[in-house]
Amino acid sequence: MNAPDLPPNAICPAAQTITTHAASGGISAALQILFAAAVGITVINLFATQTLIAPIAAALGLDSRLSGMVAMLPQLGYAAGLILLVPLADLLENRQLIVRLLACCALALAVATVSTSGWVFLLAIFLAGSASSAIQIMVPLAALMACEAHRGRVVGNVMSGLMLGILLSRPLASLLVDIGGWRLLYLVLTASVALVAVTLSRTLPMRQPVAGLPYMALIKSLWNLLLSQPVLRRRALTAALAMATFSLFWTAVALLLTQAPFNLSQRHIALFALAGAAGAIAAPLAGRIGDRGWTRPASLAAHVLMIAALLLAGVAGAGWGGFRIAAHPLLAISMLVLAAIGLDAGVTTDQTLGRRAINLLQPEARGRLNGLFVGIFFVGGALGAASAALAWVNGGWTAVCLLGIAYAVATLAIGALQKN
Repeated sequence: MNAPDLPPNAICPAAQTITTHAASGGISAALQILFAAAVGITVINLFATQTLIAPIAAALGLDSRLSGMVAMLPQLGYAAGLILLVPLADLLENRQLIVRLLACCALALAVATVSTSGWVFLLAIFLAGSASSAIQIMVPLAALMACEAHRGRVVGNVMSGLMLGILLSRPLASLLVDIGGWRLLYLVLTASVALVAVTLSRTLPMRQPVAGLPYMALIKSLWNLLLSQPVLRRRALTAALAMATFSLFWTAVALLLTQAPFNLSQRHIALFALAGAAGAIAAPLAGRIGDRGWTRPASLAAHVLMIAALLLAGVAGAGWGGFRIAAHPLLAISMLVLAAIGLDAGVTTDQTLGRRAINLLQPEARGRLNGLFVGIFFVGGALGAASAALAWVNGGWTAVCLLGIAYAVATLAIGALQKN
């Protein structure tokens, strides 16, 4: 049975009519879990291919110069979707838009699963990435359904699913490929996203935005929103720098762990990434802290935690402070796991508090605001991934950690200027 309609400008009392078991935040705990699972499952296809470039390129006969597109195109497609598709959330009924985008994502992933042509595969993963931008319609919809007093908590709960999806994508991909090859991964992704689409079609409330600008005017308004919203600019910039730090670390750490004295296999690296995913627990905690009015000190603490985590990573991976890695490899790996958890917790906290601040801005522009926010911090993620290779080649793990500290210090400096 379909859920009832959600009024365009719903507040807590209206939101509580959506379900018979509404949580204190105006949205049921079950629906929060569903939102978290939906965004977590959907985001996996954007990151899973980062460790699978070689087998996919070999299977499809991709030229070595094009093989990097296997990892790049899903995120490039996602960025395109943020700009071209997410603004539709301020124009079209949200439930239908989300379900149709997820159905398109599942279809594109199905094409990728059976592709024998490299170009068809690349087009399919680009389109799947574009349709995955439905994530950035689901997050503000969840925020809209919550009372303002509990909005941070709800956003944090949903964000925990998103961050878990990002963090688990690489180990999940490695394990599935180890079991049955890369096509099994895409088969599982296809089925999972299709199931999410069917489930959301039967459980999400309808939300018809207030009639406003036509589509092209919505696209043109993005620049004006960026210029007129200082909170958006500052929060997007700190999120971009934090995401650059995150991508830098996770792109380079696999290279470190394959070398002596660690010599980890892909399966063991997957387990390392799985342990690091514990940092995602910070999302709901950060949301609650934001609801209590502690956004600024919590943001600064998150940025300091990122710096501390990278200092610890430098000790464990580069022997800073005279630490003898070869004599204590298990201790070094344990320290790297702690550094990964701390870094992920800091980045997750910054993003969760940033999303809460963004969702307290213009209600009629939530889709566009979220699209801009996420689009900008994904640019930061691309910068981090690209700079990781350069840092590794030119200075190894020491250069990676120093660059990460520079990103984190810049995040702290900008965050210190923020009032919310």
